[in-house]
Amino acid sequence: MINRTLDGARKGKYITVLSLPEGVLRVQLIRLGITIGDKIFCVERLPGGTVVIQKNRQEIALGYELARQISISEDH
Repeated sequence: MINRTLDGARKGKYITVLSLPEGVLRVQLIRLGITIGDKIFCVERLPGGTVVIQKNRQEIALGYELARQISISEDH
C-alpha cells in the first residue's frame, strides 16, 4: 500500500480515504457521501488537476486544491 493524497491518485485504481480536511470542506464531502474509510474509484484525472472519483454509482469531480487535502492509500 502507498499513502498519498487524492491529487496523486492513478486513473483506474481503487483507493481508500484515510483523512479529510477539517471544517466546512469536511462537512461538504460528508454530504456528498465521502467519509474516512471509504473505498472509491479514480475514474479520471483531468488537466488542471481535477480528479473524478466514483463511489457506488455516483461520480464526483474534485478540484486540485481539495484533492490534495484528502489523504488516501492505494493498493498495488
